[in-house]
Amino acid sequence: MADTKQAERKAAKLAQQIQAFSKKHGGAEGQLAYIGQTGTRIVLVGEDGGWGDLVAPSYPVAQQAAEKAGLTLHDEFDGEFAAKVVTGPYEWTRMAGIQIGGPANR
Repeated sequence: MADTKQAERKAAKLAQQIQAFSKKHGGAEGQLAYIGQTGTRIVLVGEDGGWGDLVAPSYPVAQQAAEKAGLTLHDEFDGEFAAKVVTGPYEWTRMAGIQIGGPANR
């Protein structure tokens, strides 16, 4: 029973964080990605193209948080959903620039 209450508290906290992200970015959609023993990543994409993520301790907690926050979930991170993400110089140097000879991200 203590585990259930702890999971509910964690889901409520994550839901608040999702709602704050959504408010800051004019709305949001998401996708849940299982990342092994670490838990489940909640990938968030705002209507303005901003993005971020949160990590829940389990898939059920992530689902519960998304439901509490009213987050629209996608099965996959592809197509129109992925195209909403806006990247900037930081992301290019961090994710691609280093591999293609761009400036090092220090």
